[in-house]
Amino acid sequence: MSCVSLRPSASRAAVRRILLPIVLIHSVLAFTASAAVAQTSTLPAVQVTATRTPTRIDEAISEVTVIERAQIDRATGRTLAELLAQQPGVQFTANGGPGTASSVYLRGLEARHTLLLIDGVRYGSATLGTPAWENLPLDAIERIEIVRGPLSSLYGSDAVGGVIQIFTRRSAPGLHANGNLTLGSKAARQVGAGLSFGQGAIDGALQLQHTRTRGFSATNANEPFGSFNPDDDGFRQNSVTGQLGISFGAGWRADARVLASHGEAQYDDGPGADSRAALRSDVLALELGGPVTTAWRSKLRVSRSTDAYETLASASAFTDLGTTATVQQQIAWENSVVTPVGTALLIAEHLRQKVSRPVTPYDVSDRSINSLGLGLDGRAGRHTWQASLRHDRNSQFGAQTTGALGYGFDITPSWRAAASYGTSFVAPSFNQLYYPGFGNPNLLPEEGKQAEISLRWAADGHELRAAYFDNRIRGYISSGPAPVNVPKTQIDGASLSYQVKQGAWTGAASAEHVNPRNATEGSANLDKQLPRRARDSLKLAADLDLGAWQLGGVANAFGHRFDDSANARRLAGYATLDLHADWRFAPSWALGLRLNNLANRQYETVYGYNQPGREVYATLRYSGL
Repeated sequence: MSCVSLRPSASRAAVRRILLPIVLIHSVLAFTASAAVAQTSTLPAVQVTATRTPTRIDEAISEVTVIERAQIDRATGRTLAELLAQQPGVQFTANGGPGTASSVYLRGLEARHTLLLIDGVRYGSATLGTPAWENLPLDAIERIEIVRGPLSSLYGSDAVGGVIQIFTRRSAPGLHANGNLTLGSKAARQVGAGLSFGQGAIDGALQLQHTRTRGFSATNANEPFGSFNPDDDGFRQNSVTGQLGISFGAGWRADARVLASHGEAQYDDGPGADSRAALRSDVLALELGGPVTTAWRSKLRVSRSTDAYETLASASAFTDLGTTATVQQQIAWENSVVTPVGTALLIAEHLRQKVSRPVTPYDVSDRSINSLGLGLDGRAGRHTWQASLRHDRNSQFGAQTTGALGYGFDITPSWRAAASYGTSFVAPSFNQLYYPGFGNPNLLPEEGKQAEISLRWAADGHELRAAYFDNRIRGYISSGPAPVNVPKTQIDGASLSYQVKQGAWTGAASAEHVNPRNATEGSANLDKQLPRRARDSLKLAADLDLGAWQLGGVANAFGHRFDDSANARRLAGYATLDLHADWRFAPSWALGLRLNNLANRQYETVYGYNQPGREVYATLRYSGL
């Protein structure tokens, strides 16, 4: 068993790097908040991802962030991956602008170590082994929950660094309509409209969206593999989300949910052709749930998700035209039972993943995973606990058992200390195993051990959280062709986050230092930084509500990173500042202005691939009936 290794020199360096900015931010925000007329008092938000049962965020042992619809509205012009990267402990990369391949990293862990759920349904690419972020429109999303820490003991493979769950638009009592029209830089335009209703036993919601942009060149002359093409790479997308629910009485109800997002993205893979790909993201789920007894609630979900990437045109002689697709079919039965020692969770799941590619098929094209899980979370007096255990049987790799244990203690009503430990695993993707001329069929699953200690203070509209985490991964799968299991990698670090909500002011700040590195003795890359993750990051956000006017901004700063395992290609650090202003000129109407990347910073998250410069957006928004 691996324990947390608190290396004094590393810990002191991490604290010095992150403490001073937070102290300064706290002083500024506290001063402005103290000038407000009245303090805003709200109940703590409720999340479901960290424990798979409804739990108040302030009672969760894991670090949880909830992004509500109002915050999503303020992210006009940003992609889902970029919005997530504005949150504590999250980084992203993108191979260009909207519609291009994107990755999200939690606390310095690998992109494949984050599990993405949409309304409780697994979604992503089993060929790449990573979630598919680039084709999910923000307009379809009601809220997002981010949970950091090992969650394989609740969700199985991939949940090493945490889980991000997207909740699509929901029904509401009565009849409500919404609409938006956005115009912006690079001929960007978006139109969306939706309706939600609830009357008697039936409720539902429908949301439609169309987006189009001329874009910019995904690559620049630094691109090392011959993919540079200086043309603009545009993106267009149509999406629909829907939900229909029926209540049967006695707390029982059935829900049907659908998300369908179809896009077409231009990208660069060399001169001589307008390279294009069609993106398809489909999620369908049917749920039935309710109380069996006063203490026992049960829910059955049957779902299917599809991620498809069709290459329509390519300049590369090595790229086959056609569709690469992942279909995931899942049946999940969840039961929560209230007991004298907390809420017990019992899970039974069946997952089947089926993949396909053009021309040359994979040697193996499907696998199934059968799972059983147990959980317990509770609170008594000053003590909070959470435990979980899960057994997965994979048709390719046999049995995997993971577990987690967390404990929190309220030192005072304002101060809480917590510690947690968990194990995790990640099954190799189909590309890593079987891609012709690339894969290695002898790969084994990655196995992880993670530990964390944290301290939280909350009082009078302020919340401060500090954490130290240590992740050890055995059998880490290397990037590039013919991947192998690297014996040891280690990702440890410290994070500090602060939030304030008082009167008209809302503010947030976070700083993080992580050290993702190869820890294999004798390796040529020993202690080299793992690719595409910055060690240091600082994030600030502030909003001022003046009634009819709302003003605010978001600033992100990331240190340098490397694009390769040998640390030969260095990517410079960067900082961006986004500003927004909203004017509610009528009860149901608002006009929003967004200025993204104010300083027109030119930066890369992947070597040779561009990110957007300064952009301006105007949005007319309606919410009424």
